[in-house]
Amino acid sequence: MRHGDKNNNLGRTASHRKALLSNLTCELIAHKRIVTTLAKAKALRKYIEPLITKGKDNTTHQRRVVFSYLQDKEAVTELFGPIAEKIGGRPGGYTRIIKLGIRQGDNAEMGLIELVDFNEIYGKGKTEVKEPAKKTRRSRTSKKAGEAKGEEGTTEEKAAE
Repeated sequence: MRHGDKNNNLGRTASHRKALLSNLTCELIAHKRIVTTLAKAKALRKYIEPLITKGKDNTTHQRRVVFSYLQDKEAVTELFGPIAEKIGGRPGGYTRIIKLGIRQGDNAEMGLIELVDFNEIYGKGKTEVKEPAKKTRRSRTSKKAGEAKGEEGTTEEKAAE
């Protein structure tokens, strides 16, 4: 029984699936977008998003954890360098999957998976580092209380006239 088993096995053994997702992740980090089948793209999203979150915290431990998944020094360097700088202010949702239709040969659904902050067409076109959104406290101001007093004063003046 597969109760609560949410990963897509992709018709592969565990070692083959791990190697496949690791290689797809390295290619996505290197090229910022890749075209693959929709099932692989959805499985890749679940695999790469936690790694990108680990890339925000540039410590030796996090680098070793990510390297244990990827086995590629260049990909780890790229992830902790330019990619971490661009996605620093984003709380999640680092990838986007776009459906491309079906493949002619075997009728497989194809999709393009890309890193969101590296696409200038859909984004705002800004290349600078995004700062985290400022959190503001909302409370009543004394201005509203002053307006209420001012209104009362005008009604008293009108009554006096």
